[in-house]
Amino acid sequence: MTARSAYVFDFDSTLVRIETLEALADLALVGVSDAAVVRAEITRLTDQAMAGEIGFGEALRRRLAMLPLTRAHVDALAERILDEGAPSVRRNRQWFLDNADRVIIVSGGFREVIAPIAARLGVSPERVLCNDLRYDSEGRVTGVDELNPLSRAGGKVEAIRALNLSGPVIMVGDGWTDAEVKQAGAADRFYAFTEIARRPPVMAVADAVAASIDELLHAEGEKGRFSYPRSRIRMLLLENVHPAAVERLEEAGYTVETETGALDEDALIERIKGVHVLGLRSKTQVSEPVLAAADKLMAIGAFCIGTNQIDLAAAAARGVAVFNAPYSNTRSVVELAIGVMIALMRDVADKSAAMHRGAWNKSATGSKELRGKTLGIVGYGAIGSQLSVLAEALGMRVVFHDLTERLALGNARRASSLNALLADSDVVSLHVDGRGENAGLIGAAELAVMKPDVLLLNLSRGHVVDIDALARAIRDGRIGGAAVDVFPQEPRTNADPFDSPLMGLRNVILTPHIGGSTEEAQEAIAEFAAERLLSYLNRGDTTFCVNLPNVQLTEVTGGHRILHIHRNQPGVMAELNQALSAAGLNILGQHLKTDERTGYVITDVDRDYDPEALKALKTVAGTLRFRMLH
Repeated sequence: MTARSAYVFDFDSTLVRIETLEALADLALVGVSDAAVVRAEITRLTDQAMAGEIGFGEALRRRLAMLPLTRAHVDALAERILDEGAPSVRRNRQWFLDNADRVIIVSGGFREVIAPIAARLGVSPERVLCNDLRYDSEGRVTGVDELNPLSRAGGKVEAIRALNLSGPVIMVGDGWTDAEVKQAGAADRFYAFTEIARRPPVMAVADAVAASIDELLHAEGEKGRFSYPRSRIRMLLLENVHPAAVERLEEAGYTVETETGALDEDALIERIKGVHVLGLRSKTQVSEPVLAAADKLMAIGAFCIGTNQIDLAAAAARGVAVFNAPYSNTRSVVELAIGVMIALMRDVADKSAAMHRGAWNKSATGSKELRGKTLGIVGYGAIGSQLSVLAEALGMRVVFHDLTERLALGNARRASSLNALLADSDVVSLHVDGRGENAGLIGAAELAVMKPDVLLLNLSRGHVVDIDALARAIRDGRIGGAAVDVFPQEPRTNADPFDSPLMGLRNVILTPHIGGSTEEAQEAIAEFAAERLLSYLNRGDTTFCVNLPNVQLTEVTGGHRILHIHRNQPGVMAELNQALSAAGLNILGQHLKTDERTGYVITDVDRDYDPEALKALKTVAGTLRFRMLH
């Protein structure tokens, strides 16, 4: 029987995301006048030792000598060390617990700090080889046990050899002392671990580079927590998506690239090759040619409400799931609508501009209250209905028009038709979606139906209003004012110029598509959309997906999950289950959800599988996408 591999892990910048002595320096140097100088020297010595430029023993002694370190400092770090675990170590804790008898921690760090992490991972104390600090009678650190080989150069090699390990030895770490273990023949393979720190000299001599524990376990043929290393899955986020999304996705182990602006079709076709997940806002157009060039794409996250910038049918035809954030910026849009309504009623924009020119024009003429006025809301979804509630609270009468049956909130009432609403309203606010049928919803004919001096708000989609007709109506005095936040053609970046026939017109407020652009909304959108993407990638959950059947799924436990997206056509399930049976898999649970064009089957099976046998699942007639999750 072949002996199982033994995994030897470094501690600092491997199992945890800190360097112990640097963290202790932060604690010990509080209130010290030259703390910054000492801290910089500690870091320099750490980097030199990790890169192999000076001996570890020398670096350890010099660093300890520079610090007024006490037992209290060490205990303080030990108390919070569990919070410093490397992200992929935390994700794969179950693997460590299941394989604790194969895991050894060998470090030049200190037992008091390492012990809590080792216990958390199920590693017994005798399998933790590290330095032991020495203290004087007043609890001050005086050094380490000099008899311990880990206190001097070459100590890791000596300590590992003394274990007399049978079977392959896998060394995992970020520093030169870890590389030396393989170079000295005390390990069969060495992985340079780069999730926390990348040290080129160490990476250059490694057998392989592992950006996460997931990637290490995948390379070594271990089941681990995930079926494919997350660090190999590339995400491209465009249009300055909020940092909260980047942080959440990177914390989950994925590789994230960002761009501050939108990309045109040609640029996106070039960039999307090799990308697994695309994130964008409203300006980037994901067309059929873009999707055709997307050789790895699994999902698209729209970090906004609308998805009309994405060819949803073409994405579904390739098994690419699309998610958005339909509710996260609702409040922000509603508050802007209320704000611009008041500003237009009081002629605030023009009076403010006049003041900036030095003109004082104090007059009540044409200045009105919202109270008692009729607000007509076109589109009574999440935004329109919330606007209805706030407008009523301000004393307005609310009527609404929607093609879908909607529950009227408060005292709002449904208008019999769009024209009836337009003729009855003092303020018209548009909150419709981006479907093609809504193009030109408000044109010259509709403007002619409205009351004289009506105020028009468009915070929905740029193509909904005929801008030229609106400009003429304002110039002719037919419309009292307008607030427009969206436009048929918008600049791709803040550096690009803006032009519109509405520029310079009286009582017109123009804003650069900022309805949902509050800090709170953008953070909420980032968190919501990122979580939807993670739920899909990690467990196959399609809740809130806008172009594939919605299936809500729990985490994969005790088995494997097969995800199969296919064209909705007869015979797929029969052929799929025949392939599963031929592969010798016992089905624990199976879910099927279809819409008019696509089917989504999720199958949980109870034991290891033969990858070769499962290749047949990819050839089932109508298959669009096939994935395996552990």
